[in-house]
Amino acid sequence: MSTILNQLSIAANKYNDKAYMFDKTDEGWIPNSYKQVEERAKYLSASLNKLGLEKRNNFAILSESRSNWVISEFAIVYNNAASVPLSVKLLQDELPFRLNHSESKGIFVSKNHIQKIVNIWDQIKFNNFYIIYLDEDVDFLMNLTSKANIPEERVKIYSQLLEDGEKLYKADSSVMQKIVNEITTEDVVTISYTSGSTGNPKGIMLSHKNYVANSADGVQTFKITPQLKTLIILPIDHCFAHTAVIFGALFSGMSLYFLDTRGGAINAIKNIPINLKEVKPDYILTVPALSGNLMKKITDGIAAKGGFIEKLFNKGLTAGIILNKNAYKKSDFIKYLKYYPIYFLAKTLIFSKLKDVFGGNIKYMVGGGALLDIKQQQFFYSIGIPIFQGYGLTEATPIISSNTPFTHKLGSSGNIMPTVTCKILREDGSECKIGEKGEIAIYGNSVMKGYFKNEEATSESIKDNWLHTGDLGYYDDDNFLVVTGREKALLISEDGEKYSPEEIEEGLVYNSPLILQTIVHNNQRKFTSAIITLDDINIKSVITKNNISTASDLFKELESEFKRFRSDRVYKNKFPSKWIPSLFFIAPEAFSEENKLVNSTMKLVRYKIEELYNLEINDMYSPNGVEYTRIKNIETLEKMYFS
Repeated sequence: MSTILNQLSIAANKYNDKAYMFDKTDEGWIPNSYKQVEERAKYLSASLNKLGLEKRNNFAILSESRSNWVISEFAIVYNNAASVPLSVKLLQDELPFRLNHSESKGIFVSKNHIQKIVNIWDQIKFNNFYIIYLDEDVDFLMNLTSKANIPEERVKIYSQLLEDGEKLYKADSSVMQKIVNEITTEDVVTISYTSGSTGNPKGIMLSHKNYVANSADGVQTFKITPQLKTLIILPIDHCFAHTAVIFGALFSGMSLYFLDTRGGAINAIKNIPINLKEVKPDYILTVPALSGNLMKKITDGIAAKGGFIEKLFNKGLTAGIILNKNAYKKSDFIKYLKYYPIYFLAKTLIFSKLKDVFGGNIKYMVGGGALLDIKQQQFFYSIGIPIFQGYGLTEATPIISSNTPFTHKLGSSGNIMPTVTCKILREDGSECKIGEKGEIAIYGNSVMKGYFKNEEATSESIKDNWLHTGDLGYYDDDNFLVVTGREKALLISEDGEKYSPEEIEEGLVYNSPLILQTIVHNNQRKFTSAIITLDDINIKSVITKNNISTASDLFKELESEFKRFRSDRVYKNKFPSKWIPSLFFIAPEAFSEENKLVNSTMKLVRYKIEELYNLEINDMYSPNGVEYTRIKNIETLEKMYFS
């Protein structure tokens, strides 16, 4: 089996001057060819080697996605060291543990995040730690670091190291070549830290073998060709982007465009629609939070047009959902005759034009990160920009299964990757039958090496070379994998029955425009409850539209919408009624990264939310819980919208 560096060499020779990556600058989109990336990574690796980076050392990266991020990682790996990719969404106080636990010898960091590193400098335990600055405004950097009393010799500039490294490498490349020759498929490429939903995060070690196997699987399954291009919106610190695009490109020759993140996160969000129209990608990677936002913008835009356009859109969408069913088995001829005319009209006049929002060339999106609500899947499939949902986790590098343009079924997580073996296991370790839910366990070359410096956690997850994911699912009659949620996030009724809440939570949010976020709760209780946050824009719109003047009337509107979830035709009979929440508490503010109730991968931190609102949860289950919660919710709405 090859290594990632072997694949880079093969790609550089095969595709040579073809653009591998593009960055947006004031001059436009600047390409970096496959050959240039390989050369620059080798040059930079020589400078890192001179700084003392050695075999099996680790080196961190904290930056927005861009070409020199990728080149930096390749340079680290050329030294047979491991990259420690850090999310730009991490809070300052989350960095010291990751840097110290990983024993990182330094960090590549961008201007937008250098202040975080300066602020925690005294907490970094490694004495000879290096800061390598990825931007060019050296005066800004030196002023910042000198004020913090960071020794000047500890601060390096990326461009200077690249220039110095070129001279070193061209003078004598044998030192670096010897290191590369000794790299094996078992050597670690990245140590990716989990988001830390409970306790300290764990460092997941992913090897050359892991990445090569999973990247090749992805390219083969989606039949990626050199002609394709994508705009990378998701952060590349996660292995999904590594496998699907950064390393996947080495097997396919496709071109990658990095979202313009100059100016930070706020500007990046604004640049998404601009960059989509500039790049005209063939496909993009997405997560439910991103696609949900896109869905909302589309529906809001249609609603703003009103009249004939809005009516045709809604009727066409309904017709498309009925015709497509689960997309694997579509509607019969009678329904086709009834619904196709209106669907065809909507598709011709409206749906086809929605592709322009994505640049015009979009063929599909690939979804990961979390369970994707069925309504999102139906929506995008019907308008002709399907999201092919997959399933995976970092410990599996990460892709375990996926729907593809060639084989797909809405509501499922698709088929298993070619080199992955997947079983569904009962609690006693025996294998489940078709349709029977159990824990998902996988075997193959994409299973991680283990958790860095944590043998106990490794042995708990990997047993006899099988990775026990902690996720629940089953195979349906058509052999598609259906993932139902996390084992550790299970709802538990008073009789001990268990159920996963994620699909219900996603359904509540996408079925209820007034609800922004939901956590469903049942810990051996008589009924299921929920903690919700509100969509401020939609709430204010409803207040104006319905001329609501009191918090009590607004609560009635919200309660009515909450209850409609039970009778919605999509969700009706999908969930056992005991698990659908019958009472809810309104949190006074949204769950966010700032209040630490959302982690760096945009997932709600369930245990923290339940800890914060433990009193309110208990009150819902008290003898007067229904009335008390109603009064409390009205008081909250009064403060938020009528005071």
